[in-house]
Amino acid sequence: MELWGDPAVTALIDSRGKLSQRQVAEKLCAEIDRERSHGVQYWALFNHSTGDFVGCGGLRPWVYTPGEANLELGFHIVKRWWGKGLATEAALGVLDHGWGKLRLSKVYAGHHPANRASRRILEKLGFKFLDNVFYEPTGLMHPSYVRARPALR
Repeated sequence: MELWGDPAVTALIDSRGKLSQRQVAEKLCAEIDRERSHGVQYWALFNHSTGDFVGCGGLRPWVYTPGEANLELGFHIVKRWWGKGLATEAALGVLDHGWGKLRLSKVYAGHHPANRASRRILEKLGFKFLDNVFYEPTGLMHPSYVRARPALR
């Protein structure tokens, strides 16, 4: 509830605003089902020092080109942890998993058009603007990006 029940967080990811306890439970079940059906999901993130829940991050299926299966990077951070570098750290871990274990050739990402912090993180991580893509949960066109797998050294 601290994450998806907070209207400051959900305003950027869901047009319903603050999610009820039932809606949060449904969202969590959808993530667990995504792991079963696609082998990826948004995993819970915890602060190593305190053990506090700080958000979630991971990969999910995303269709940009019809008929082409892709994965999209995403992260949601609890408001009290915003601005502390945790989204960047989570994204780097997810990308390492995508490049290493999953052997992905590219990863997509997007953000709410008003979320300048997410835009800066994606640009810092080397993502390049691709297109504005309709995102059903917000009902808005979201800037979307792609990053190719880094060359092996």
